[in-house]
Amino acid sequence: MPYAPNDQVQIALIGSGGMGQGDARNATAQPGTKLIGACDIYQSRLERMKETYGASTFITRDYREILARKDIDAVIVATPDHWHSRITTEALQAGKHVYCQKPMVQKVEEGPGVIAAEKASGKILQIGSQYVSSHVFVKARELYQQGAIGELNLVEAWLDRNSALGAWQYSLPADPNERDIDWDRFIGHAPKRPFDPIRLFRWRNYGDYGTGVAGDLFIHLLSGLHTVTGSLGPTKVFASGGVRFWKDGRDAPDVMLAILDYPKSRAHPAFTLSLRVNLASGIGQESFGFRFYGSEGILTTSYSSLRLEKHPRDPEPGYTINTFAKKDQDAFLGEYRRKYPTLPPAVTADSEFRFAPRADAHQLHHEAFAKAIRGGGPSVEDGTFGFRAAAPALLCNQSTETGTAYGWDPAKMLRV
Repeated sequence: MPYAPNDQVQIALIGSGGMGQGDARNATAQPGTKLIGACDIYQSRLERMKETYGASTFITRDYREILARKDIDAVIVATPDHWHSRITTEALQAGKHVYCQKPMVQKVEEGPGVIAAEKASGKILQIGSQYVSSHVFVKARELYQQGAIGELNLVEAWLDRNSALGAWQYSLPADPNERDIDWDRFIGHAPKRPFDPIRLFRWRNYGDYGTGVAGDLFIHLLSGLHTVTGSLGPTKVFASGGVRFWKDGRDAPDVMLAILDYPKSRAHPAFTLSLRVNLASGIGQESFGFRFYGSEGILTTSYSSLRLEKHPRDPEPGYTINTFAKKDQDAFLGEYRRKYPTLPPAVTADSEFRFAPRADAHQLHHEAFAKAIRGGGPSVEDGTFGFRAAAPALLCNQSTETGTAYGWDPAKMLRV
């Protein structure tokens, strides 16, 4: 529907890198939404925002100038992870709606403050884990809730890559210099270091600014899992990994495996989750997926498709009596057949269901954000949901560093 100029949602982008500019495109694709401002610490990206959205676009290296503008209704926070909680909190306090890229926080202890700011502001906070809005995961939730796979007991999830860009080896400018880059503002509260373009443009490789494979990729898997199962989170987290291939000075592991125990709840039985990320997988550019194992079937999802394989349990438990004497075999079989009459083969026949929607999850997630701002319902991924996905992922990092398993209270959102 068309919107009058005074009925537009006017947004600004804070952090105009690859993910941020992608978010801006998806946000402005929503009817009645206009981008009027952008912030970044690299001058070339600000110039690119003007090229894309017009010469009148307000640009700045200081995000506080964005928050001070009364004509900005909402902001997208797509900075390096170590800025997420601070800018999100200040934006909510400034009366802005916020779309914050995942993970919502860099440190577990930052979570409660963001949630408190959200509640106090009365504004919409949506975290940017797009599989929460994906038609694939919404369909998987529907099938799971219908009992399509019986009783859940194990979930496998993975996100593997086998390319330099997939391993965050992002391009560097031809002439990176401190005239065009506000290095001190990038560093913020992180440890002080001399100017280093590699740490800036490939910040995901460093724990000072990013959250590694756990915060960038495990969190997608956790968000998708919680969407399907309705879980609040695990009670135990253990992970292991290291730098196995990309020995380029990074301190973030390029391989990580994790085991998480999920407790019984109203939404699901107790189950175990295995997570895997490998940035040099040898299996193509990228592989993403889930397998939900139940007592009567397996539900497999990818980015854009779903497959349900039904395998009803055999009504007969079977027997192992060949070592018994003939008379004891006969006695056993007589009793067994009285208890388990022979059933037609069709009762245990397998069946399969496939689902492959065309909608883009990124666009759907921004559509949900725009709808919530206009009063169309609550955030589909608010601060509490975002933190319940972020915290276990961040505990995976801590577990990898220390070799220790961590306890987590998913209801109270506290480490135990």
